Formats: sequence, structure tokens, C-alpha cells
Amino acid sequence: MSGPTFPPLMQGINAAGADPFDAACAEAARGCDAGTILYDANPEWLRAAIVLAPEVPLSDAAAMLPLTGVAVQNALGALGPSEMAVHLCWDGPIRVNGALCGGLRGATDTADATAEPGWLVTGFDLVFARPDMAGGETPDETDLMSEGCVDLTPVGLLESWSRHLLNWISRWEDDGMGPLHAEWSGLAHGMGQDGSVLGKTGHFLGLDEKLGLLLRTDGQTMLLPVTDLLEIRT
Repeated sequence: MSGPTFPPLMQGINAAGADPFDAACAEAARGCDAGTILYDANPEWLRAAIVLAPEVPLSDAAAMLPLTGVAVQNALGALGPSEMAVHLCWDGPIRVNGALCGGLRGATDTADATAEPGWLVTGFDLVFARPDMAGGETPDETDLMSEGCVDLTPVGLLESWSRHLLNWISRWEDDGMGPLHAEWSGLAHGMGQDGSVLGKTGHFLGLDEKLGLLLRTDGQTMLLPVTDLLEIRT
């Protein structure tokens, strides 16, 4: 496979089989340029992560995690079969036609939601093919080839994701949280249902203005902010 081509202000580093998310965190801590994408693409999976440097408090910057997921969905929607449904779970899993097919992660260098982070890394993984897995063995797990993405390549999806990501970051900077909130709400998995997230069980009521999860449990409504999903690496 040829190497990916990224939009202006983004540059790629092939993680060469290492975990791109961990590698991106290490690069961020060393002070690499914002827009650096670490990736690991092969016929069976795609893993990628990007180093960001949002100049806003962490409580606002955390929106880059759901934004990353929206860009994944948009890329799959543009390149995959028209009938393929892609939904995002608030706490990270990515579901394709209802089954688990990947996930999102985020990390930063501070736990203080009011502080401007020195860096923020978001990333995702998607399963492209499981050649040793017979159909029906894992009904709650799937891969993109099984869902009809026979012409989709990991590099092609990575390139598309980077373009959609840049577009959404620009919209977020120019128009605020509104467009992202509307887009993510339409892709949410499990809203209006009962479920468990971050060790808490309740009814998923919806999202606050910063995409935090409103969870109704034991007769009370609690807010789980997106910052709760970020790993803290110092």
C-alpha cells in the first residue's frame, strides 16, 4: 500500500506496527507539531491518532474526542455502502450495523478541566477484516469487510478521515459547539435507553451543551463530562 496523503497543516508518521495512540502521546509530550498523525494501517485493521493543541480550557477542548468520532463516521459514510449504519457510543465504541467494529480514545496532560492543556491526543481503531473468524461466531462484533466495504482500503479511509477531521475542527472553531452537537446527537447509540457507562448504570437522557452525558439513576440526574473519558498522561 502506498503512504497516505494528508491535508495542509497535517503530517503523518507510520507507527510501523506500534500502537499509534501511545506513540502520539509520546510525540506530544516531546513537543511535536500539532496536526501530527500517527497511524498503523494494514489489511486487517486501521489505527490512527492525532496530536492536537487546542487553545481553550480542557472542558471545551475535550470536544475533540467526539469530533474525532464524527469524522470517522463521515468518512465511512462517504466511502462505505450507502445502507451501512455507523453509530457512536458516548464512551468510545464504534458500532457498524449495530455490532462493535472499533473504538475511540483520548488523552491529555492535565486533569484540570479549567486549564488549557499542553496537548491533546485523540485516536480510533477500526477492524477491517477477520480472516480467521467464521460468520456468526461473534454476533456483537463485526468488521468492515463483512459489512460490505470490499472496495475500501485502510489508507483511503485514513485520508478521508483526516479531511473530515480538519473540516469539523474548522467548523468548531468558527461556529462553536452547535453543529457538532447536532451531528453527534444524530449518530448516538443508546440514547433514550438504559445502559452502563464508566461504572454507572442508568437511563441515557441525552447530552448537555458540551456533549456531556446526562444519566438518570436512582431518581437523580447526573452529568458525566467528556473530560471523564480522557486518559491523563503526565
